[in-house]
Amino acid sequence: KLCEGILNILEKDTKTSCQVACLEALRILSRDKKVLVPVTTKRSMQILMKLAKLDTVEDPLERVSEFPVIVEALKCLCNIIFNSSVAQKLSLELNLAAMLCNLLQKCQDRQLVGDIKCFDLRLLFLLSLLHTDIRAQLRQELQGVQVLTQALESSLSVRWTEEYKAAEDRDRPPLSLQETDCAIEALKALFNVTLDSWNVHSKNESHQFRYMAAILRHCLLTTGPTEEKTEELH
Repeated sequence: KLCEGILNILEKDTKTSCQVACLEALRILSRDKKVLVPVTTKRSMQILMKLAKLDTVEDPLERVSEFPVIVEALKCLCNIIFNSSVAQKLSLELNLAAMLCNLLQKCQDRQLVGDIKCFDLRLLFLLSLLHTDIRAQLRQELQGVQVLTQALESSLSVRWTEEYKAAEDRDRPPLSLQETDCAIEALKALFNVTLDSWNVHSKNESHQFRYMAAILRHCLLTTGPTEEKTEELH
């Protein structure tokens, strides 16, 4: 009943501070599989997707004041999908992966969206891990390899000297914690999406994998903010 009450509040047009507080409470509750039944319905998922700005294709990420709400809604969705097979099935029905790819592209080259990008990538990783149909959808319909590779390239701030050769700057400072976390989430999602890609047929696929290989090489030459984070990145 507590989850239902929180979702009823979130469905209304409440203040940002109230939305964030409700989402934080729901995120903590959603770690417990026993209380997930009220939040694993189509209505509940759609409420959270709307708060995460996943239901709007054209709406740009302009209101910085809304960013904490978007991040918390994405965190809730991560917990719910990780803990519920019902939510995983609903994600396919609601076309969640396509909406996440759209939001991810909105994050490209924008300031102050690092947390949004990171949890968007984490959710794509979880969906591609837990639902084989979504993994196939990402690879075949949503250009997931390209979208995720671009997200990785952006996180690593890759500069190019040739088509498949990234610039090597040995004096470059380490990545920030946020950049490192985004790169790690992108790598994990890419692994899942390319898991069955041993047989590359088209010229475009060949280009995409050569491009990705160059970024992966650059990643191995990149350091994170700590030794532990560098090891996790590699």
